[in-house]
Amino acid sequence: MTHDSRPLAVFDLDNTLADTAHRQRFLEVKPRDWAAFFAAAPDDPPLEQGIALALESSRECEVVYLTGRPERCRKDTVAWLAAQGLPEGRIWMRRNDDRRPARRTKLEILKRIAGSREVRMLVDDDELVCDEAERAGFKVVRARWASTSPALKDAQEREGRT
Repeated sequence: MTHDSRPLAVFDLDNTLADTAHRQRFLEVKPRDWAAFFAAAPDDPPLEQGIALALESSRECEVVYLTGRPERCRKDTVAWLAAQGLPEGRIWMRRNDDRRPARRTKLEILKRIAGSREVRMLVDDDELVCDEAERAGFKVVRARWASTSPALKDAQEREGRT
């Protein structure tokens, strides 16, 4: 991992860099199968628009990652990022027992990061996260290049799982 003084480009993972369409079916059943949802993450195809933006951003910024994935997914996440040729960078993940909405957890972390480094932009697909970040004064790029299911949107907001 590199530590430098360049501004940060902060990227979400699911439906920003990684296409979760193949695993959203695990959230469309009752009860939702979170173990299977996250276990299938290593098989996510890359989202070309997100990957291209991360690589382009790495020319001027240090690329880091901010995800709602739980900490137990770290090893798979690091391997997936490397397999896509993405820059090695710090990854902020949710504690395994943290079920707060992403708009709260991610904004908390963004503010903490911005206390010591310039955050050039946040790239995320979650509209509520984007809204909160913009209200807090962050530049946001809304990742609207993946299709998400209503079950995933509901899970992000009400269950605080991704």
